[in-house]
Amino acid sequence: MQLIDTHTHLYVEAFDADQKEVVERAIAAGVYHFFIPAIDSSYTKRMYALEKRYPKQVSLMAGLHPCYVKDNVEEELDKVFTQLNERSFCAVGEIGIDLYWDNTFLKQQQKAFSKQIEWAKHYGLPIIIHCREAFDEVFEVLDQHRSPELFGIFHCFTGTLKQARRAIDLNFKLGIGGVITYKNGKIDKFLHDLPLESIVLETDAPYLSPNPHRGKRNESAYLPLILDKIAECYQLPHKEIAAITTGNVMQVFKTEKF
Repeated sequence: MQLIDTHTHLYVEAFDADQKEVVERAIAAGVYHFFIPAIDSSYTKRMYALEKRYPKQVSLMAGLHPCYVKDNVEEELDKVFTQLNERSFCAVGEIGIDLYWDNTFLKQQQKAFSKQIEWAKHYGLPIIIHCREAFDEVFEVLDQHRSPELFGIFHCFTGTLKQARRAIDLNFKLGIGGVITYKNGKIDKFLHDLPLESIVLETDAPYLSPNPHRGKRNESAYLPLILDKIAECYQLPHKEIAAITTGNVMQVFKTEKF
């Protein structure tokens, strides 16, 4: 049984001491491919170094994370645009809106989100959405860009059943991670009401570790714990969940193999 982690930050400082071992543990756990979201330009060299180290196992994204939208947003967006013109990427992400801490840069986040969506549509790429305390604001932007060329993944989906169905209607898959294992995660209560064809697996490592590792550093090796909970929700064999969600990943990223 093979799994794909659609969202893991393997290049960040949390893995500096044991990145090689982290990757090896994940592969030993059945995770054979890793999709790597961008944060901002300060991490670009780290991402490229990871790709050079594991060219067959990782696929890189380009994008500006909403939490890193600050006064220098235009400079950062220029760097994203330059990257997209210079080489190929699997997606534009992670992008979106985050209002968890404050809404100081809401307008800049909305503008950056919209612009990066336009670039993704131009290059025929999926977008990977970061949405935290901002579902209304995210849907407002997505509705403005609604078209067959708009598709991707709602990373770390933590919304309601109604919001899930709205995302699916907009041609998005839902990234399900460690939150589904939390007692207060809520999504496990309705996940079975959604088509399995709308689900992909992710860890968001090093963040949001699934139980029983909650509060500790997350790793892609923990993806089977998320699979366990999803299999419980759907009352289906693990192999079937793995096969269908892997097919969903290939659909999003327009590939037949990795």
